[in-house]
Order: sequence, then structure tokens, then C-alpha cells
Amino acid sequence: MSASLLLVQLLSGLAHAMVLFLIASGLSLIFGVTRIVNFAHGSFYMLAAYLTYSLAARLSLGGASFYAAGLAAALLVGLLGLVVEVGLLRRVYGAPELYQLLLTFALVLVIADLVRWAWGTENLTGPVAPGLTGAVPIAGQLFPTYDLALIALGPLVALGLWALFYRTRYGILIRAATLDREMVAVLGVNEAALFTSVFVLGSVLAGLAGALQVPRQALTTVMDTAIITEAFVVVVVGGMGSVFGALLSAILIGVIDAFGVLVLPRASLVLIFVVMAVVLIVRPWGLLGRPGGPDAAGAGTTLAADGGRVPRGLVAALVAALVVIPPLLPPFALWLLVEVLAFALFAASLHLLMGAGGMVSFGHAAAFGLGAYGAALLMLQAGWPMPLAFAGAPLVAAACSVVIGFFCVRLSSIYFAMLTLAFTQIAYAIVHQWYDLTGGDNGLLGVWPPPWLAPPLRYYYLALLACGGGVALLALIERAPFGLTLRAAVYLKGSVFPESLTVGVSIQPLVMVLLGGVETLAGAPVGAAVYKLLDTVVTRYTEYWQAVLGGILILLVVAFPRGIVGSLRSARR
Repeated sequence: MSASLLLVQLLSGLAHAMVLFLIASGLSLIFGVTRIVNFAHGSFYMLAAYLTYSLAARLSLGGASFYAAGLAAALLVGLLGLVVEVGLLRRVYGAPELYQLLLTFALVLVIADLVRWAWGTENLTGPVAPGLTGAVPIAGQLFPTYDLALIALGPLVALGLWALFYRTRYGILIRAATLDREMVAVLGVNEAALFTSVFVLGSVLAGLAGALQVPRQALTTVMDTAIITEAFVVVVVGGMGSVFGALLSAILIGVIDAFGVLVLPRASLVLIFVVMAVVLIVRPWGLLGRPGGPDAAGAGTTLAADGGRVPRGLVAALVAALVVIPPLLPPFALWLLVEVLAFALFAASLHLLMGAGGMVSFGHAAAFGLGAYGAALLMLQAGWPMPLAFAGAPLVAAACSVVIGFFCVRLSSIYFAMLTLAFTQIAYAIVHQWYDLTGGDNGLLGVWPPPWLAPPLRYYYLALLACGGGVALLALIERAPFGLTLRAAVYLKGSVFPESLTVGVSIQPLVMVLLGGVETLAGAPVGAAVYKLLDTVVTRYTEYWQAVLGGILILLVVAFPRGIVGSLRSARR
């Protein structure tokens, strides 16, 4: 491998690092001051990219059209951030902080379908940046001029942020709020205005990052999920709330990613998450973060259950209905109920981590997916009959969870959540690339129950027994079973794919638990039932089901800021 190729690859990594820094600095800034883990940050990035694409084609400013469009797109996204913070987030600041995360997740769904409706689902190629087209020779290799400009722009933005933070009163307030926002409020600072301005500034930075990506890559409707994962890695490695930690981390992650494609192409998906896991284990607060900093009041805040119980009569009536009514239902309704039961158990297992254990996991899909793959591999590779494989699958997930838990339980707050995410992404990369064993992205097919269990009604009663037994067990114990989760879903679908271990699968049970309410275990099944029923019903009637589902979730969060069950119990009291 020539030195010139290594130099060009280094420069490519630095160019990507500057875009990562822009979006991660905004994300870090928002979390540092408001303690909001903003999942919609990637959506703002994507929306700005599409707005830049359209505005550049409509503005009649000659060569300046692209630059004016990019600036306008960033400001429009900042305006959207203003509307979101004032109109939505401000209404739930009094609720447990994780409900703000649920609200931003709902915004992800809404903005994703808004982009699909406005620009379609086909990939779009954006305009070039006038004056920065072509390439320049560097050590005998051609390198894009635009990427060189990005490498120069990143430090300039960092310098501007430094001047803002250290040379203005507003910057001093931001730094003070990052360290101790309660003290800032006591000193008489208008906390609401500070929160709003910081959220807008962070949104503008995300929008600027999206605008700058337009000449570099095709615009896709999934670019939000790709960038937000990397941005979280950068923020956590650099230190939550540290903008300059984000710069250092972005350079590290960008360069590692660039060289990983060359040196370890089969492991390129996992490298940045290995880096994040190592940093969190060795230095839990990040490279430039501070012990006891913003994470002390972050997304890992314990949402303690109050020990409330659902009346036994109501539980008995529900169980009776689940036993008696299904024989009267069509097959589609039975399969829907099986999926509801599956995710009810999945959400209930996460509830025990959050409610009793005080641990918020962003990587619960590891247990879910590894349990599913365990069930499939025990059947297909080991030749076990389905009932035995069904019973043995938790052992596969438990063995991996022992390793994951050994490292994760040493951390707390947002760092625990992000380390679980890192391990889940590592598991996903292994499953995705180990074709000989897992089939890679082709998945494992032909994983069906035996004929005596194949009829929908019989399989439903198996799922009901598994879910009921699991929830009852969870209700009896107080320790968190990190590996306890669903393994019936693999037989419902007849197949298993690496998507079972993605971030989206981890977020779903978190949404369900928060939607139902963390105060009691009953909230998890209720939240799972409401989410899956809404998901299924809305999907059948509209192409833009994500927007409708996200809108409903927003209304539910605003109307029930402690979850459905928690709010109803509070109203009854």
C-alpha cells in the first residue's frame, strides 16, 4: 500500500470528520445544556440536505445559489428547532427526561415521511459547489477540492465556537449550564430562553452539516439514521457536553473509519463501536468529558417504579379475554396478537432494567436478536427440534449477555446506555458479516414450528403461555435479567435477519415502556400493545404511516407525560 494512497485516505477521513464534528457539536451542545438525547438531530441533518437540493435549483443567484441555499437550509432547520423546543419539548420538561427522548423519536418518524412525501424515495444527486469542483493532485493522487475546503472549514467553525463560549457572556452561561444548570437557574438566568437558544444553535449546526454533505453524497431517505449513530459515537467518545471533545473524537472516528475500509474491510462496520466501547470502559466520561458532568442528570436518570399494582380482577379479566376470544378471530388477528405478546415480553424485560435496575439500555436488541439467532441456529445447525431450540435459545443470549453485562454495569447514566449500544452494534456487525454461520444479510430461512404447532391458534396459545410466564416471572423478581427476552418471534416469521440487532429494534421497546409508563410493570405490556396496534392499523391505511404514528405518539406524550398507565393512575388518585 503506497504512502500516497494512505495520505489521500487520511484526508478523506478528515473531510468526513469535519461533517461529523458539525453535527456532533450541535448534539453535544443540546445535551450538555438541556439534557435532551435528541434522536431527531439526524432528521434535521437530512431535512437540511434536501432543502439545500431544492433551494439551489430555485434560487437565481448564479454561482452563489448553492452557498445561499445551504445557509438558508441551515437557518430553516434552526427555525424548526425553535418550533420543536417551544411548541413540544417545553411542554414535557416537567416529566421524566426520557419522555423527551420519546418525543424526539416521534419527530424522527414524522420528518422521515415528510421527506418521502416531498422528495420521493429515489436517491437524488445534489449540485456541485461552484468554485470547488474537480480535484487537485496530492502526492501523485487526485483529491476532491471540495473535501479540502471541508477540512479547512471544520477548524474555522471550532474557532468560532471557542470565541462564542469563551469570549461572550452567552457562552459563559452555556458553559455554566453544562456544568450545573440548576445553579444557573438559581442565579436568575432565564432558563427557558437559554434552552431554546441552545436547541436552535444545535439545530443550525446539524442543518449546516446536512447542507455541506449535498455535493459529497447522494441524498437518501435513510441518511438520518446512518449519521445519528455515528454522531452519538463521536459525542460519547469525546465526552457528553464537550464541543471540543467532539472535534477530537470526530477526527479519531473519521480517520479510523477511512483506514478501516482499507485495512479491515470485513470489520469496517464494527471498528468505531469497538473504539467507543474501549473508551467507555477505560475512561467512562469520554476523552475530554468530566466525571460527574452532564451525565449526572442525563438520559440515564433512574425512573423508579412506585410499586403500584394492577387490580387482580382486571388482570384476571384480561387473561380470560386472551384465552376465550382468540378462537373467534381470523388468522390475521391471531398473528397480530402474537406479535403484540412478543413485544410485550420484550418491553417488560427492558422495564425491569429501567424501573428496578435504573439502567436505560439503547442496546436491548442484542438479547432480542441473539435469542432469535440462537433459536434458528439450534434448529438449522444443531438439528434440535423446535420446542427444545425454543427453550435453549435464552442460554445463547444469556452467555453473550454475561460478557456484555460485565462491562456495562460498571457504568451509569447515558454512558451505560451508549455502551450497550456499542455492544449491540458489534453483535450486529458480526451477524451481518459471518455469512458461513448466520447467512449475513441473506438471513436464516426455513425456521418454522413443527406441523402440530403450525396452526395460528395453537401457536398463539404458545406465545400467550411464554409471554404470560415471562411477565409473571418479571413481576416476582427485583434483579435485572439482562439476557431475558423474547425468542418466539423467529418462529412467527419463519426467518431471522441481522435487522433484529439494529438500533431501531432497541429503541422500539424503550418507546413502548415510556409510552405505557415506567411506574409499574403493567405499563410495558400496555405500551407494547398500543404501539403495535397503532403501527399495524396505520400501516394498512396510509403509505405515510410513520408520520401518522409519530403524530399520535407526540399527542400521547403531551397528553400523558408520565405514560398511559402512570397518567391514568395519577388521575385516579
